[in-house]
Formats: sequence, structure tokens, C-alpha cells
Amino acid sequence: MNIIFAMIKYSPKLMKINPLRSLLSYFSLFLTSLLFLSFTINSTSAPYRIKTIVIDAGHGGKAGGAVGKHSTEKKITLEVALRLGKAIQRTYPDIKVVYTRTSDIFVPNENRTNLANRVKADLFISIHCNSMPINHSNRTGIKGVETFVAGFGRIDEQDVAIRENADILLEKDYKSKYGGYDPKDPESMIIFSLMKNQFRDQSIKLATLMQNEYIAAGRINRGVKEQNILILQRAGMPAVLTEVGFISNLEEERYLMSEAGQNEIVQNIVAAIGNYKKQVELR
Repeated sequence: MNIIFAMIKYSPKLMKINPLRSLLSYFSLFLTSLLFLSFTINSTSAPYRIKTIVIDAGHGGKAGGAVGKHSTEKKITLEVALRLGKAIQRTYPDIKVVYTRTSDIFVPNENRTNLANRVKADLFISIHCNSMPINHSNRTGIKGVETFVAGFGRIDEQDVAIRENADILLEKDYKSKYGGYDPKDPESMIIFSLMKNQFRDQSIKLATLMQNEYIAAGRINRGVKEQNILILQRAGMPAVLTEVGFISNLEEERYLMSEAGQNEIVQNIVAAIGNYKKQVELR
């Protein structure tokens, strides 16, 4: 990331030259910056490694979420989240796991994302259960898994989170090195655009890998989808929200409540994280 800022800060001010040359020069700079960014996000000199994952058990406390015949979303998501965190720590002892909640308490959505930004998480995974409305004609027949990534509709909300979570923007000598952050500066806009695109691509990558594991386990695939979800829009890192099954479907509710079902879901997510690590971490 230092390299990107240095390139931008000390490049000639080409806008004073002819417009075509300026446009070509900035386009070249953009491509070069993108190349460096893919190798340097969240790292200065050491190779990038996933160090911290935040696991978010959806709902909790007064926010019960969806309700099945025998259970509630807040209960199932907490059980899955705790199992997932333990499995990650067993499989990858070097990764720190942080939970947004470990008991049946209410946690405002903004606090969940703020926690992830504060601990500089490398991944944010939110666990939820799906449900169809009571008045839906085929409410109990619909089942399957789907995973969401942040949509474009509120993508600007990610700027503050990126400033909070990106190492380069938190360096103590940032102001002396780069002259301070100016949100109106085109150079800063380029960096934010690159980082948001990078996080978006990585979110889609992780979500796709998770869906692939679910499918391999025999689950019905409802796909990777975009949606303007608050906890995803304000996460300054790759973030996904996975709906692990329909609590409104009696068969899936039994699966979601069972130890075997929860363990399979956890195995799927851990396997996806492993595949994701192989793709994004530098050797």
C-alpha cells in the first residue's frame, strides 16, 4: 500500500499537460496500482496472511430473527457461530477468532461491523437462517442456501470503514509522508475505489467458495447475491452473510438444529476459508 501512495503522490501533475496524455497516464497508473494493491492490502513488508476473522451470530436477545416450528434463528446462528469459531481455531491456530456475541444478547448491527473494523479483521462472516413469510403459498417447501455480499447501492458507506481498517491510513507518520488524507483529493478517491473493488471481489470469491462447499454436501444452491445489508456495507474488509438454511422448512429446521447438520455447515465454511486462503495469501 505504501508503494501505491508513493507512486501517486510523487507522480507528475499530468492534468496540466494535454488531456489525452493525462488520461493515458492516469489509466496506466491505475493498472499499476491495481497490480500492487493485490499484493499489498493489509501488509507493508511481510506477505499477507489472514490473521483475524470475525464471526457474527445473527440476531440475539430481543431480536429473535426468524421463527421455526421448534427453534429460533437467534439460537441456531449462535450455536453454528460458536462451532465455527472453534473449528477455525483448531484448523488454523494462527488465526484469531472474534465473536460479535457468545450468548443470547442483543447487539445492534452497527456494533457488529464496528467491532470488525476495530480489530482490523481480515474477514467478516455473518451467520443467518432464512425463512419465507407466513402467507407465502409454498412457505414450507422452499429450502436451500444462499450467501450475500454488499450491493452497490450503499457502497459509499464503506469509505469510513476502510479508513478505520486500512493499515496505510492508520500509520502515525501518514500525514508527514503523504501530506494528510483529503477526502476530496482524486488520489485518495483512486485508492478508495481500488480497495472497495478489491474487497468486493474477495467477498464474492469467499461467498462462491462457500456455496460450492454447500453444493458438494448436497444442499440446494440459491446462489451468491448482492444486497444492501448494513453490516456488509460498513465492513472495511471482505464480508459475507450466509443463510445456512430455511428455518421455515421443517426438514431444514431439523437439519439446522441437529449436531450433524451444524457440524456439516461448519465443515463447509472452514473448507471454503481454506480454499480462500490458498487464493489470496502470498507464499
